Amino acid sequence: MRRRFLLLLPLALGFAAAAQAAERPTREQIQALTLKAAALVAAEGMEKAREAFHRQGEFRFGEIYVNVIDGNGTWLIYPPNPRNEGKSVLNARDSNGKLLVQEIIQTARDKGEGWVEYHWLNPASNRIEPKITYVKNVPEKGAITYIGLYK
Repeated sequence: MRRRFLLLLPLALGFAAAAQAAERPTREQIQALTLKAAALVAAEGMEKAREAFHRQGEFRFGEIYVNVIDGNGTWLIYPPNPRNEGKSVLNARDSNGKLLVQEIIQTARDKGEGWVEYHWLNPASNRIEPKITYVKNVPEKGAITYIGLYK
């Protein structure tokens, strides 16, 4: 029995990897989730949103989580490391020197919502990879929500 298990283990792991890849959200799903997160911030306020965004589930799973900053580039909600909430990331640069938070703010202010592309360290692969982030302005709360997805 043990030998059969060991022979089937690589096959099972291959299926698990394929299933995990299939569960990776699409650009459309990230956009929809960002809009839903923005609606929650607008309707329920920052504290209720913080609770929802920090909790594993609809707004936080795998490499997906909701960021919320203000118009000055200060993290209001940052689930991967809540200790960084309240810190400015206004001058954060990607690996190519792009001022990505400034572009996120500009996109939110100028268009209300949209995509921002940059290169960032993927903690899963430990490599710099292209990343795309959907941004949504929540002007009535002085906030900008966004969710990123590695390409």
